Amino acid sequence: MKMLPETERIRNFIRDTCDAAGTRRIVIGLSGGIDSALAAALAAGAVGGENVLGLTLPSAVTPPGDIEDAAALCRLCGIPHRVIGIAPVIDAYRSTKGFEDTPYLVGNLMARTRMALLYYHANRIGGLVCGTSNRSEYLLGYCTKHGDDAADLQPILHLYKTDVSALSRAMGLPEAILEKEPSAGLWPGQRDEDELGMPYPEIDRALIALERKEWAASTAAEERVLALVKKGAHKRQPAPSLLTGTPAIP
Repeated sequence: MKMLPETERIRNFIRDTCDAAGTRRIVIGLSGGIDSALAAALAAGAVGGENVLGLTLPSAVTPPGDIEDAAALCRLCGIPHRVIGIAPVIDAYRSTKGFEDTPYLVGNLMARTRMALLYYHANRIGGLVCGTSNRSEYLLGYCTKHGDDAADLQPILHLYKTDVSALSRAMGLPEAILEKEPSAGLWPGQRDEDELGMPYPEIDRALIALERKEWAASTAAEERVLALVKKGAHKRQPAPSLLTGTPAIP
């Protein structure tokens, strides 16, 4: 793996976060995609691959190639890898009264099931769950609330999706992962571009322009992206409550 100034900055952040929590153990979900691959490679560089547990949690619709790509990444980084299928868990939910089997509902259920398993194994080994969300997804709210957004640290949350791609390529991650079309993999044929309505390079250009202009849209693309940002605002905020201020803690 190539050493770059940004990779070292992120690795230092990971080490500092682990030290503050009193652990050097990390659990990360590996989908076979570029975001989790980059986060895992950085975590391995920070605390040692042997201290990172990579979990691939395939559903009934997960392509076998994604599992193979996750395994290859773990071999490259020296990360122990486990594959735990979640199809039996989802099928158990299907047997409950009132279950509605739609791609949207089941997709969110799969993301939250994976979150529960990641935290189970983090509790088991006394580690932290490493998130894999990027800045583009965060700003758009393109995640499952209390699902793939749940983590104890988010080492690539400051990077736009296009930054993730560039840094992953610069670090020398596997070509199969670099060239893979972005997808949450929650149902067959799902593509991020189809759901978001435009490719990430266009989204990121709009996000960068909007942030620079304090969220004043001036193009059609910026209007579309701003609408998504506003729609997903609740995912970036804590749950509403009547709590005011911060209670004094002795």
